[in-house]
Amino acid sequence: MSNMGYPGHMELHEPELRDVPVTAVLAALADDVRLQIVRTLARGGEHACGTFEFGVSKATRSHHLRVLREAGVTRTRVAGTSRYVRLRREELDRLYPGLLDAVLAAPDRVA
Repeated sequence: MSNMGYPGHMELHEPELRDVPVTAVLAALADDVRLQIVRTLARGGEHACGTFEFGVSKATRSHHLRVLREAGVTRTRVAGTSRYVRLRREELDRLYPGLLDAVLAAPDRVA
């Protein structure tokens, strides 16, 4: 799904999940910060990108959100100067049954 064609919306790269290799999805989920973002999103709903506070800079947070979006894990909606992100749960569950549940059930790594 593309934002192109909607006035005032910038184009974000959001691939069709069927075109994303499972290895790209796994790589996106293999980072601790990105996994925290996915866990937050899995609780439901859409979240403003600026509300994710995981002890990283704004630029680093933006990088992690972009990796998740480009791997087909999330969708981002642009509204004015704000961006809202949500998990592509149904698509992920349909294409990779059990993957997200297994990743979300894994214990947090102790630092």
